[in-house]
Amino acid sequence: MLLALAAALSGCASFSKDGGLDTAREAATQRLGKTVADPRTEEDRDRVQTEVRTLLARPLGPEDAVQIALISNRGLRGMYADLGIAEADLVQAGRLQNPRFSTTRTRASDGDFKYETAFTVNVINLLTMPLALKMERRRFEAVKLAVASEVLRLGLETRRAWFEAVAAQQTEAYYAQVLEAAEASAELGRRMARAGNFSRLDQLREQVFYADTAAQVARARTATVTAREKLTRLMGLWGEDTRFTLAERLPELPGRSAELPDLEVFAIRERLDIRAAKANAEGVAKSLGLTKATRFINVLELGPATVMEKNQDIKKGYEISLELPLFDWGGARVAKAEAIYRQSVERVAETAINARSEVRETYTTYRHAWDIAR
Repeated sequence: MLLALAAALSGCASFSKDGGLDTAREAATQRLGKTVADPRTEEDRDRVQTEVRTLLARPLGPEDAVQIALISNRGLRGMYADLGIAEADLVQAGRLQNPRFSTTRTRASDGDFKYETAFTVNVINLLTMPLALKMERRRFEAVKLAVASEVLRLGLETRRAWFEAVAAQQTEAYYAQVLEAAEASAELGRRMARAGNFSRLDQLREQVFYADTAAQVARARTATVTAREKLTRLMGLWGEDTRFTLAERLPELPGRSAELPDLEVFAIRERLDIRAAKANAEGVAKSLGLTKATRFINVLELGPATVMEKNQDIKKGYEISLELPLFDWGGARVAKAEAIYRQSVERVAETAINARSEVRETYTTYRHAWDIAR
């Protein structure tokens, strides 16, 4: 009966086809209009590389950059492994611990012998399996939300990096044109000074303007390289792929700034990091219940036993193995679980407070940037 029940519970948790990537895939599709990929075979990696090089074959736009980052960034791919770890823990929680088989043989001096065999199952593991499954499911959901949040963060950061790279490229081109004009003006000043039509002070002013512009060009070139390399890192490119071509200029400024009321309410409702923190806190709460349930008895094994002696009938019965709480009453485990739970609740509150502040700060920065550009 115990084995049949264990088999039924084990069937409740199995590995999913997509490895838990559904939440991240849905977030990328609905909020970014992009796809994600977790290539695990050589064929999958070749397919991703082909898609990346197809997008790099034309001048790179912001949407193409985001798509490349979502399928090529190695840090994001590495985070997908967290899904595999959490799902493995979930599946493991739905499987009963392996039964134990023990045998003992004794022999007396007169030649009599005695065999004792036992086959036991961990009953505590079986009884707490439903609670452990619920706990691991919540943890798995928390990891899925955390990965989806990272997908959105990477998409946003890549889009911002594209604008910064193109802006730096345009700034460098602008200062290069200014340098040409400054060089011509400085040369004209030297000639006019030699002809006596320009004062020494005016000539020095032209030379200082030329020198300052040359320094601005050098700084602009450094900024261009920095911005481009940041974009390259986010897209996960190396080797020949780093020679991509960016669009020549930024898109036109929108005619009006976006009005976004109730941003704080929207952030609390939609931000995936808040939902992940909540799911994690709920999982920790379940873990606290499991810890309290097993604080006194952590090992209880039950199973059939057989005894066979020389010239006697085989005796059958059962064996019970019980951990006695003589030295460790589980108080430390419960205290630790309660501390972890309090920590997770405070982190939920912190995430929510930070979300409200960040959305206010970001919107204010956006409005000021639009006003300046306008």
